[in-house]
Amino acid sequence: MKYTYMTKGVCSSAIHYDVTDGKIHDVSFVGGCNGNLRAIAKLVEGKDATEIIGILKGNKCGFKNTSCGDQLALALEQALAEQAQA
Repeated sequence: MKYTYMTKGVCSSAIHYDVTDGKIHDVSFVGGCNGNLRAIAKLVEGKDATEIIGILKGNKCGFKNTSCGDQLALALEQALAEQAQA
């Protein structure tokens, strides 16, 4: 299922992604550090969403309380919660 997550507290403004059968696909960030975020998208492609949440959740960027990776983890948590309720 395709999702869009509106980020908070980071340079990117949104994350588009798909979670199918617990696996992450087609991640793209709107704005932010293009090279780094494209690398994150490649690294998480096809991976288990719960595994990636465990790796990225709580990661901070500089003096911010969050990061684009942390925001992706939050987005994935939201998607998995929605899928569990369906």
